[in-house]
Amino acid sequence: MTPITTTADLEAFCKQLKGQEFVAVDTEFMRETTYWPKLCLIQAATPTAEAVIDPLAEGIDLEPFLEIMRDRSILKVFHAARQDVEIFYNLKGMPEPLFDTQVAGMAAGFGEQIAYDALVRQMLKIELDKSSRFTDWARRPLSEAQLTYALADVTHLARLYPMLHARLEKEGRYAWVADDMKGLTDPANYDVEPENAWKRLKPRRHTAKYLAIFRGVAAWRERTAQLRDQPRGRILKDEAIDEIATQAPTDPDALERLRSVPKGFSGSRFGPELLAAIRESLKDPEAYAPVIAKTRAPTSPAAGAVVELLKVLLKARAEDAGVASKLIATVSDLELIANDDNADTPALTGWRREAFGADALKLKRGELGLVLDGTRVRVVEVRRAPRAAEAG
Repeated sequence: MTPITTTADLEAFCKQLKGQEFVAVDTEFMRETTYWPKLCLIQAATPTAEAVIDPLAEGIDLEPFLEIMRDRSILKVFHAARQDVEIFYNLKGMPEPLFDTQVAGMAAGFGEQIAYDALVRQMLKIELDKSSRFTDWARRPLSEAQLTYALADVTHLARLYPMLHARLEKEGRYAWVADDMKGLTDPANYDVEPENAWKRLKPRRHTAKYLAIFRGVAAWRERTAQLRDQPRGRILKDEAIDEIATQAPTDPDALERLRSVPKGFSGSRFGPELLAAIRESLKDPEAYAPVIAKTRAPTSPAAGAVVELLKVLLKARAEDAGVASKLIATVSDLELIANDDNADTPALTGWRREAFGADALKLKRGELGLVLDGTRVRVVEVRRAPRAAEAG
């Protein structure tokens, strides 16, 4: 097998993709030691065409393929798409529209976050060869076995998509996953603006001083990681950001005393830069601190008990529908519902409300009950006895 290594050959292949209903896509990349993922291989297949593209080939221009990714008349099919989408987003080739077979698998009854090899095994009755699974995809040349392994990911995917699509349509569930697919191509998911880096973390306090430092240090780390092309954790660990925001060190000695900051950090080239970022954050913490909407979690033993009941109801309804419970609601959703019948959560809108949300509210009102029938939980209506008439 010969990979595509020239722009001319890539243009010829992309002409075969134009006009197709869908194209299955996968990538191989490396990012263990870098901030930016290093794209090493692109695999693409339709029912009539397939190829492995070498983005590391000297002089190759990926624009013809990126044009296919942006072509809204062609559906792009991935499995566990998020990291692949991030790569194409960074290359200005956001793949829209998109179909993720892992999300679709949850709606089709294959469990939560089903692995690609498991989906192939169950739907195509094929056992994948994993001998090249730990290949260093940045090394050249790649062997015939490695290229064959990489291409199989999309040739099987091209067979899976029509089967999954038909199954979801037959069961009336294709619309269930449509919104999730749109969410995967939301640019906000792939935002790398340093000033927004704090959003990926979990602040533990809500004072202006804490949040201002938290935001400033997260922004400094993100900017430094991008400039040096190193993973965020190699610059500074997440837990260090919280401790720095809590302790607010403004001089080398105070920074050095923090347990989560590496020994000698204050004396390194990073130390003065970090301290400068902290001091800058403290110039006007009220203005710089991000505004965080507080999520209402269970605030009483009663609310905690409601969440536990909702978990049982969710599992029962997910089993009844034959879908993964995670696709319907998360624990955070349940916590919101436990506290507020009008909570702003997907679990109370659209198909999720029909499958679970409406029953969750009925359970809270005592209109539904949970009954153990052998090893299975059944959901039953609760009939309330009429109130006795008051004596005249």
